Amino acid sequence: MTGATGFVGTRLIDQVVASGHSAHALTRREQACREDVTWISGSLEDSGSLDRLCAGADAIVHVAGVINAPDMAGFEAGNVGGTANVVEAAKRNAVRRFVHVSSLAAREPRLSQYGASKARSEHLVRASGLDWVIVRPPAVYGPGDRETLELFRMAKRGLMLMPPEGKLSLIHVDDLARLLVALADPAAPAQMLIEPDDAHPGGYTHRQFASLLASAFGTNAKIFSAPSAVVRAAARLDRLVRGRNAKLTPDRASYFCHPDWVVSPELAAPKSVWSPRIATRVGIRDTARWYEAIGWL
Repeated sequence: MTGATGFVGTRLIDQVVASGHSAHALTRREQACREDVTWISGSLEDSGSLDRLCAGADAIVHVAGVINAPDMAGFEAGNVGGTANVVEAAKRNAVRRFVHVSSLAAREPRLSQYGASKARSEHLVRASGLDWVIVRPPAVYGPGDRETLELFRMAKRGLMLMPPEGKLSLIHVDDLARLLVALADPAAPAQMLIEPDDAHPGGYTHRQFASLLASAFGTNAKIFSAPSAVVRAAARLDRLVRGRNAKLTPDRASYFCHPDWVVSPELAAPKSVWSPRIATRVGIRDTARWYEAIGWL
């Protein structure tokens, strides 16, 4: 697997080992030894390390990707070039099964550079000739996530600034990890695009999501929806202040301001393969407790 040291990847390794499998996991930095995990030192740009990663594997789960970059070149290198390199390594090493973690942003390639790069990565996988499955997760939350951490912090304080009015779907990271393990089975269906979620019909409005977060702390939060102009202005300010290190880039602002990030029901995972187990209200509550326990809040 790639992306094994990130938020999703670390939970994926837990699920792989718990399922009785072993994993080769790509890493740029030295990692602690772990039973049933072989760390492969290298990167998506290093064909030698990718060959070692793929050697003897039954499946590749490609999680690694760039979610924030200062320009198109950064997204292109990480999401398109990186995916192309992993696909070619799989072919060289006769690995037929290829599970590619994309994003709902790929549905709107004109909206953001990130989405455009993810759409191009999907095209590469579809054209690979491998037994591919593409997974487009919605908003992923759970212990260890730093992307939603600020929302939890605001919920605890009781004052929440949300994106413009819109809707989104959610999935707990452990449910996503279970899906990826199930799809890595060579006997699982192939040539399939999947948009998984927590099985909550129609997703959640931003206000409903904020209320779920607040309820995890027992707060009666005041919830405000920021106009898109404010979000975009904040992105320009962040770029001005932090330059290439900005977290809220204009590209991310475009993504946040889109009104519909709800999964398509017709692209749900086959129930014979997977179904979610973690109720979102419970998952958010447990995530809040985890953040508090380690001092992130």
